[in-house]
Amino acid sequence: MISRDEVREALTGPIASLTTPFTQDGKIDYVGLRRLIDGNLEGGSRSALLTYGDSLFSLMTDDEIAEVTRVVSEHTGKRGLTVAADGGWWTGKTVEFARYCRDAGVDVLMVKPPIWGASGTVESSVEHYAAVAAEIPVMLVTNIWAGDTAKGLKTVEALLDRVDGIVAIKDDILGEFVRKMTAMASSQWAVFSGGQKQNHLDIVHYGAVGYMSTFVSFYPPVTRQYWDSVESGDWESAARVIAEHDWPFFAYIAGMQGGFDAGMHGILELYGIAGRWRRTPYYSLNDEEMEELKAFCQSHGWL
Repeated sequence: MISRDEVREALTGPIASLTTPFTQDGKIDYVGLRRLIDGNLEGGSRSALLTYGDSLFSLMTDDEIAEVTRVVSEHTGKRGLTVAADGGWWTGKTVEFARYCRDAGVDVLMVKPPIWGASGTVESSVEHYAAVAAEIPVMLVTNIWAGDTAKGLKTVEALLDRVDGIVAIKDDILGEFVRKMTAMASSQWAVFSGGQKQNHLDIVHYGAVGYMSTFVSFYPPVTRQYWDSVESGDWESAARVIAEHDWPFFAYIAGMQGGFDAGMHGILELYGIAGRWRRTPYYSLNDEEMEELKAFCQSHGWL
């Protein structure tokens, strides 16, 4: 079983989230998925990371989630850390999936407990994580506490004290919560930020080791420029990368019809990784929108 130090090393720096590609007729594009993994690892990520959101588990059956997980683990192999994600299932189903992941060669499982109606408590959450961590090293994700950050901090505190199998945590909440959480947890867990580079810059001084990188999937020079600035402590340069690249990119694709993820699938097609397509009812960019996205990327020197 992988050690905490090995997980921390693999999650230090840029981390690529896998955006599951589809064909135009709605099938999972495994050729494109493998191509995306290769490009991410070559671009500077030391992990292949699935998430419930970016990997579009919302459009998949449980069997498809299992197969995508197997393919990602098999194709990544020893080249990087494989992080799987669950489907927000109850404890028994999640434990069953954890065993499947372990047998498939997955290194870490990102666990997202069901949260409907604020039905879970701190204690029931700790028990849920502990049951899964008995099977495979566990990564937390903070978005489940977006409506109750005090509960999130109490849960983190209890897990740090009582569950040895937690190895990492991905933040999606930001602000005061993540600063406090990072200061609390970073000595034991690998803490990294979701979203944009500015989110990482907000917590790097509290102990965060990595960040989710969008550019690593299609234009790694931006990724390298930012991380070189961080490693050298040149915070002015790091902020300049954010202002010149992240802000215009995210502002543009977040405003696209179909949202950020429609734009990211368009990016996959522009850069020859996979097609732009997503399963309905999610929207896929049309030809005119693809041309506009291409012109935007060219205008900023990314294409």
